[in-house]
Amino acid sequence: MTNGLLGKKLGMTQMYDDAGRLVPVTVIEAGPCRVAQIKTFERDGYEAVQLAFGEVPERKLTKGQRGHLKAAQVPASRRLREFKKLGDVQIGQVVKADLFQKGDWVDVQGVSKGKGFQGVMKRHHYAGGPASHGSMFHRAPGSIGSSSYPSRVWKNKALPGQMGNVNVTVQRLKVFDVRPDENLVFVSGAVPGADGGTVVVRKSKKA
Repeated sequence: MTNGLLGKKLGMTQMYDDAGRLVPVTVIEAGPCRVAQIKTFERDGYEAVQLAFGEVPERKLTKGQRGHLKAAQVPASRRLREFKKLGDVQIGQVVKADLFQKGDWVDVQGVSKGKGFQGVMKRHHYAGGPASHGSMFHRAPGSIGSSSYPSRVWKNKALPGQMGNVNVTVQRLKVFDVRPDENLVFVSGAVPGADGGTVVVRKSKKA
């Protein structure tokens, strides 16, 4: 088997725990994923399991992608991702949401929402200048140099730029509930990305 699977973020809701407290949870459609390839030490130099998720019409894939999936007798799928190999696994095997149990700890990876080009106040929480009339310094970054030495801007200086739209991993989230018959996993808290985005759910390294 594997240590995780691919899924789709459906959105957020609220559920009651055993103590009667209202807990915010993220609903993830976890799988079903099919095993498209098994990497081995002899052939590839490492062990891994490649899972396919999200069936699409064949016309939406390249010829190479179609051939790769047909060789494994796996339906045309949009997403492929490698996971750690744990125990015996067969090509074409289906991995479902029952890989996780209520109370498990998981790491969820996704692409954060893109915010476009943003200034330093929104992107890095700068305070900005006085808001009153006449200051002529409101939302600018201010001085960024270091005088005659080194006569340049230091690397990694917090400046305006692209915000969001990057890979983000949220670690050690608790599985609040699992519904294998509906391929649903309810994770306590928020996960990266917009509704409908693809996420990777793995068993947590910090469990």
